[in-house]
Amino acid sequence: MSTTPSRSRAAPSAAASPAPRARRGTGRSVLGDVAKLAGVSTATVSRVYNEPGKVSAEVQQRVHDAARALNWIPNAAGRALASTRSHIAGAIIPTLDNHVFASQVSGMQSVMAEQGITLFLGCSNYDPAQALTQVRAMLARGVEAVSVVGESYPAELFELLIDRRVPYVVTYAYREGSPHCCVGFDNRAAFARLTAHLLELGHRDIAVIMQPSVDNDRVQARLRGVHETLAAHGLAVRPVHFCEGPSTIAFGRASLRKIWATPDVRPSAILCGNDNLAIGALLEAQALGIAVPGQLSITGFDDIALARELDPALTTMWVDTNEIGRATAQSLLDMLKGCAPGPGTEIAAKLEIRGSTGPFQSPRTV
Repeated sequence: MSTTPSRSRAAPSAAASPAPRARRGTGRSVLGDVAKLAGVSTATVSRVYNEPGKVSAEVQQRVHDAARALNWIPNAAGRALASTRSHIAGAIIPTLDNHVFASQVSGMQSVMAEQGITLFLGCSNYDPAQALTQVRAMLARGVEAVSVVGESYPAELFELLIDRRVPYVVTYAYREGSPHCCVGFDNRAAFARLTAHLLELGHRDIAVIMQPSVDNDRVQARLRGVHETLAAHGLAVRPVHFCEGPSTIAFGRASLRKIWATPDVRPSAILCGNDNLAIGALLEAQALGIAVPGQLSITGFDDIALARELDPALTTMWVDTNEIGRATAQSLLDMLKGCAPGPGTEIAAKLEIRGSTGPFQSPRTV
């Protein structure tokens, strides 16, 4: 006897699939609300997300606009999250090119794994819009908790997490008065300390090589720390001594060449936004025959392994990024257990004074 199914029995279509169960009384939008706002049936809303090729572009746009307006996340995982746990958490970092974020993710992963939670990773490339897109994608896959680096995002990102009752933590930044649970260090205070170190050594003409500050609250806070500390001593960074660009060794080298090209106003010290920039400046100084720290003191930030192996070794700030990740994971786990989000955890940065900085020396004495 043939076991081939009869051709007359058609498989159920997507339109015939049951609509998601409405969670009334929660204040959250449901599929029917989206359909009503878009002026279509609930079956059409389902098709837009499951079989978009069967729906016109105009109708798709109406449905997407309605879903966005209502902060509705269309997915099976989201429905499952209402009754069972997904055991998935998400971490969004700015880049995969910087080891400090990899270290943070490693710390998170180790703690989450102990609780049977899988960590999803997203990379925003320092673009707040990409971060929002990735938060939406993670929520669409049923993540239970999310971490993001810094606070510079569209308000919609945090509103979406709050609306969905998904715990979140801001990492790699800590400031008094933040409306978010933060796990990290005070960027402003860290760079104020670096600046104070150079001032204590007698330096008064200090240059700055920094990562891009647009859409980056951590860099903005670092610059405030530098400028405020200098201003308290009646000093300021000369415009020709300020360079902002990619956080790479190459940009550090190019920036020092540019700064040193004006011999009558050369600085005696340079503050760099991270160790890559500082390593670039140090390598270029050696290539130009500039004595470090005799003619020029250089500081970095992060204390990567290479910073300790250079000659001279780099004065920098050490941050326990792995501990930031572990503390972040623990905060999220606590919130998943019902604990209210607190201000978070401050993890202090530590100044590591090494051979790349020294007392100011007049050009005549060098």
